[in-house]
Amino acid sequence: MAGNHPVQLSDDVWSQEVEKFDGLTLVDFWATWCGPCQMIAPIIEQLAVEYDGRVKVGKLDTDANQRTTVRYNVRSIPSVLLFKNGQLVETVVGAVPKPYLVEKIERHLK
Repeated sequence: MAGNHPVQLSDDVWSQEVEKFDGLTLVDFWATWCGPCQMIAPIIEQLAVEYDGRVKVGKLDTDANQRTTVRYNVRSIPSVLLFKNGQLVETVVGAVPKPYLVEKIERHLK
């Protein structure tokens, strides 16, 4: 896993970084122009630090990565998708408080 920072994901590395990853992956689907995305960005960074070694945390720019965005039917951002062993297990839409995301992570770590 890459350090404490969210992994920058793209259509090109999606399969390797998410689908083939053995464990839990949290992906923040975002865009630079999205105000609520900017609001949760610090939370995503905190989760990357706090769950380092246990959860892969990544960010995917929806404008630059349309293929993956469409594939997972992401229509509103921010959207946080959780994948377990490459399979989508949870979708959270909107700027939610950190404890809400922590609860979702903890549920899937068990």
